Amino acid sequence: MIRTFFKHLWQSIKNLRRNGWMTVAAVSSVTITLVLVGVFLAVILNTTKLASDLENNVRISTFLKLGVHDDSKELVDANDQSKKVTNPDYHKIEKAIKAVPNVAKVTYSSKENELEKLTKSLGSTWNMFKGDSNPLYDVYIVEADKPANVTKVSKDIGKIVGVERADYGGANTKKIFGLSKVIRTWGLGAAGLLLFVAIFLISNTIRMTILSRQREIQIMRLVGAKNGYIRWPFFLEGAWVGILGAILPSLIIGFVYRIGYVGLQKSLAQQDLYLLNPNTFVPQLILLMVVVGVVIGSIGSIISMRRFLKV
Repeated sequence: MIRTFFKHLWQSIKNLRRNGWMTVAAVSSVTITLVLVGVFLAVILNTTKLASDLENNVRISTFLKLGVHDDSKELVDANDQSKKVTNPDYHKIEKAIKAVPNVAKVTYSSKENELEKLTKSLGSTWNMFKGDSNPLYDVYIVEADKPANVTKVSKDIGKIVGVERADYGGANTKKIFGLSKVIRTWGLGAAGLLLFVAIFLISNTIRMTILSRQREIQIMRLVGAKNGYIRWPFFLEGAWVGILGAILPSLIIGFVYRIGYVGLQKSLAQQDLYLLNPNTFVPQLILLMVVVGVVIGSIGSIISMRRFLKV
């Protein structure tokens, strides 16, 4: 049986060489289709990932009222500027925030830190507001345990004494939540549709190559060859076509994706957004394209031969 398999394998390779232009046509069809499939899947899966990151990165900015020093252990004595007294309300608001249901993480940022962030992103003009001219608030950055709980947590925090307001983006954040759901649903659906179109196109191309060899199949049947014996070389040919057709798309997608990742990730990282890591994503995508090519090529060959093997 093993000898028969290798015989069919060698025969399939000879057939690929013998049917040169039809093989080139089939491989070209697979190549073009898999390039489109690879690019589309890379875009859809990364868009879905970014939408999910956006949804999970929604944070509640809790602004403290002016004159509230929740992060200071000591305060300047109102009666004697040279002395300091213990702050009786030290971390009172932070503890109240942590006590709110569904709060996962609380991080403090002073108004000086907030001004520094603005200066880095908007330019040195904001340096004029350093010191007593700083118009910003001290803020607690709050993360909810789930995106769905952001609105409720924001309302509960806004009721705490000493909090000026709790802001999470309101309507814009709800749009982000809605957008992420749309992308996940329709994006993956579109990817599935593209794979279906790929199967249809590649199968039709392979069917054309087999139609051009129907005389060869008829002669084999006339000399008494069994259906399985006739089918195996064509089955392996289809697999070879899928493998050969996946080589160029794999190289193109791998090269382009790594360049795009390096170019985009730096700016995205500043917003806590991350593309799929090429070290894991590219091999998985290449494997998927090879498997799709082999499966479609093999099955396409078998389906296309059925009409010639009927008694």
